[in-house]
Amino acid sequence: MLVSLSLEHPHSHYTNLDLIQGKVVLRVPNPGNVSSILVKLEGESRTRLLAAIRPDRPDRQRPVLEVHKVLYKTQVVWPPNQTPEDVLANPKASHTLNTGQYEYPFQFKLPLNTACQQSNSLTTNVSFSNLVPEVAKTPTKHLKGPLPPSLTGFPGEAEVKYFVKVTVNRPQFFKENPRALANFTFLPIEPPRTHADGEAYARRQHQFLENVQKSASKKKSFFDRKDSPAVIPTSPSTPATGTPPRVSVDARLPNPATLTCNKDIPLRLLVKNVSERTQNIYLQMLQIELIGYTKVRAHEFDRTESNSWPLVSMSNMAIPIGAITDAVGTEVPINPEYWSDNPVPNTVAPSFQTCNLGRSYELEIRVGIGYGSYKHGEDQLVVLPLRLPVKVYSGIEPPQALLEATLTGGDSGKLQPPSQAQMPYTPTTPTGAHGFPGPNAFPPQQGASASAQPPSYEEAPPSYEDAIGQDLPPINGYRGSYQPPPVPEGAPRFSDEKRR
Repeated sequence: MLVSLSLEHPHSHYTNLDLIQGKVVLRVPNPGNVSSILVKLEGESRTRLLAAIRPDRPDRQRPVLEVHKVLYKTQVVWPPNQTPEDVLANPKASHTLNTGQYEYPFQFKLPLNTACQQSNSLTTNVSFSNLVPEVAKTPTKHLKGPLPPSLTGFPGEAEVKYFVKVTVNRPQFFKENPRALANFTFLPIEPPRTHADGEAYARRQHQFLENVQKSASKKKSFFDRKDSPAVIPTSPSTPATGTPPRVSVDARLPNPATLTCNKDIPLRLLVKNVSERTQNIYLQMLQIELIGYTKVRAHEFDRTESNSWPLVSMSNMAIPIGAITDAVGTEVPINPEYWSDNPVPNTVAPSFQTCNLGRSYELEIRVGIGYGSYKHGEDQLVVLPLRLPVKVYSGIEPPQALLEATLTGGDSGKLQPPSQAQMPYTPTTPTGAHGFPGPNAFPPQQGASASAQPPSYEEAPPSYEDAIGQDLPPINGYRGSYQPPPVPEGAPRFSDEKRR
């Protein structure tokens, strides 16, 4: 038997509330027995770190794996009118399929929030590195929150992966169950935005020297008279006020500081006269870079990886800023055209936090200011670094119907606080409403230890928002573009073994 799986791709990536549709094609060359054909929609967050070197075994480092099923849905496409529970209740059922080709359509709806499984199967927890088996321990802490985006860029160390998988279960123990898998890219909708409340900013000041003579920096020539007086620089203060010339540079973003994938940076750069000056100020250099920090955790071990995306890099600009006659306190904006056509790249994942992975960002702006002259060596060039912590959103707005459904009243403007929204989530305790767009959804609450003894459940019930989302149509609006970087050929990676 040969089985294949194909997905319909109406968009370059999927998002919450989308329908994932496709079909399973089964080719049967000879009559055979089949118990069931099961299709699964899965999302995995995988991490792998090396433990600290043990004194008794300094030549070997033990790898530590942690695997979370952040998304898990199943559907029986054959026999018809059966549920996964029916299949599990009668695993030895046998049905004969005659020679031919069979097609079975399937459909899933992507939820809003994670539904992390209490425990993974052995085949999910087992990975192979250089043919050496590695077993992931059962995780004890979980987070309830929005589904994380697909994440790559850390081969063999961290990934968030989404896929649809089909398994043809056969009753004979000695016969392999045919399987097929199709990966897809996921980009979540963004959380509800709040109105800007002022501006978030970073500020740096610098004090220049006034009337520095060129000859002060020159070496004395052999032909200079020995009795010539030494060149002494003039006072670093202005003769008019006695105050050294000083400027400050501000980087400002609407508060809360948020960037959007595929869109321009809403940045303002201001240069301010803190004191009087007698010479010109020049913009000599401008660099803008987005820095991402990925927190990777595998049980008791963790580390932070960093990435950077250069957005603007300009030098030798020699652009005057303001005028000598500007009064103290005058703020001169730097032309935003320098960065207006440099949007956030589509390889940047939105900020997120899940059980064993998290991504946060900083925006670094480096402004090079010259004083007195724009000529190299005479400009008193200083580079002022400015950093702002920012969140990155996907740009996919939540549907208005979802926002309205979570309001306490028609025009109250407040999100409904579920009664158990702030309770920590453990692997065995459902906690009611979580995640989007509740008050603690961004970032979600961190789970408690599994040492407590709450009543056991097979699976946490759907959150309040997911229950509402089941009746909402797919997103019909702006989606942008998202292309996680591919894994380089030959790079270490998690094994792609067949998983049940």
